Amino acid sequence: MNDSNNVVTLKELADGAIAKHSRRIFKHEAGVLKDKDPEDLHQMRVGMRRLRSAIAGFTLAMDLPKNVTVKNIAKIGHSLGKLRDLDVLLAVLNDNYLPLLPTKEQKKLAKAIESLGKKRQHELKQVRKTLNGKLYLNLKQELNAWLEEPKYTVFGDYSLDFVLPDLLLPQVCQFLLHPGWLVGVNFQEGEIEFSTILNMDAIDRLLKLEGSLLHDLRKSAKKTRYSLELFSQFYGESYHLYLKKTEGVQEILGQIQDIHVLIEVLEKVLRSPIGEKLPELAGLFLKTQSQKWLEWQISQKQFLADKTRTEFRQIIQQA
Repeated sequence: MNDSNNVVTLKELADGAIAKHSRRIFKHEAGVLKDKDPEDLHQMRVGMRRLRSAIAGFTLAMDLPKNVTVKNIAKIGHSLGKLRDLDVLLAVLNDNYLPLLPTKEQKKLAKAIESLGKKRQHELKQVRKTLNGKLYLNLKQELNAWLEEPKYTVFGDYSLDFVLPDLLLPQVCQFLLHPGWLVGVNFQEGEIEFSTILNMDAIDRLLKLEGSLLHDLRKSAKKTRYSLELFSQFYGESYHLYLKKTEGVQEILGQIQDIHVLIEVLEKVLRSPIGEKLPELAGLFLKTQSQKWLEWQISQKQFLADKTRTEFRQIIQQA
C-alpha cells in the first residue's frame, strides 16, 4: 500500500477525517437554522453520519473529550434525520405520486401533505432546539478544541499497512453474515434456493413479515459503506467495485423501506388503511415495492455467491 518512506499512521488519517467532517457540519449549521435551502440539512446530516463513522473507525487511535462520542453524535443526527426524512417524503409524494393520481385522490393526498407540512414545522423547532442545546454546543466546543490540539492513544502510531485489514474485516464480516440476506431464501440440502415470488400481494406479505430484517441490513450496508470509504484511497479498482456494490445494496433497500415509511406515515395522517382512502396510490406503492424487490434479488444473489464473498474478504486483506 505504501513504501517504507511514506508510512501513513492511524493518527494522521484520523485527524484528516475528523477535521473534514467537522467542517462540513459547522459549514451548514447556520443554513439549517435558517431553513431556506433543504440541501443544508442534507449536508449537515451526512456530515454527522460520516463523523460518527470516522470516530467509530478510529476510536482505537484517538483520545477524545468526554462529549465527543458516537452516542452523542447519533442523538444529534437522529433529530436532523427526522426532519430530513420528512423533506424527502414530502418531495416524493409531490413529485412522484401526486401527478399520477385521479383528481379525487389528488385532493385527499394534498390535504395529507398539508398535515405533514405542519408536522415538519414541529420537527424544525426540535432541530433548532437541538442545535441550540447543551449536547450539540458542548460537542462542538470540545471537537474544535480537540482539532486545535489533538490527542491520541499509543495505537495512533500504528502504520495503516499493519492494521488496515483488521479494522475493516470485522464490519465486512458482520455485513456478510447479516440475517437480512436470507429473507425469502430457502435451503435445500445445504444449497440456497431463491424466492421466485412474482405476485405483488405475496411480495407485500413477505415484506410486512420480514421487512424489518431488510431495514436492519440496509443500516449495516450503510455502516459498511462508510467504513470502506474511510480507507478507499489505499485500495485499487476491485475494492472500489465492492464499495459501489455495497452502496447499491444500501440504496435499493432504502427504496423498499421508503415505501413502508410512506404508507405508515400516510395511514397515521388518514387514520385509516391507505387502500380505503387512496386505492390508486396504494396500488402505485404496491407496484413500486414489487419492482424494487425484484431489483433487490439481483444484489441478494450476488452477495450470497461464494465467489463474491471470498473476493470481498480477499480484497480487504490485500491492503
